[in-house]
Amino acid sequence: MASTQLTEVRRKEAESEKITINLGYVDLGQIDLLVQEGFYSNRTDFIRTAIRNQLGNHSDVLKQTVARRSMVLGLQRYTRKDLELVRKAGEQLHIQVLGLALIDDDVPPKLATQTIASISVLGALRASPEVLNALANRRR
Repeated sequence: MASTQLTEVRRKEAESEKITINLGYVDLGQIDLLVQEGFYSNRTDFIRTAIRNQLGNHSDVLKQTVARRSMVLGLQRYTRKDLELVRKAGEQLHIQVLGLALIDDDVPPKLATQTIASISVLGALRASPEVLNALANRRR
């Protein structure tokens, strides 16, 4: 889509998504011990560090896969103006994001369905409930 520029915003730590995990008592106790000994400020600090270390261990595979799948890495924002330009050009988007895809709240569902052929997000997709509902059958 050379004729249309999409607004891309990248932030070091955009929004975060809350997750819940279950840990065994021994693992949890070991984490608490490391926190008490001052290695980490709290359980969350330990878990974030462990996850980042694992992602770092697999960084080459992640980079290759993102490139192969032509995914946007980070935060990708779609404004009403962006989508109106896509519609005017007679094109449709195949959105693939690893991170956060954000469709602005002022985007009407009809515009979203006219301009977004498919959407695949590994991470989080934020849009109005109406747009999410309109795109439900296009999400992968």
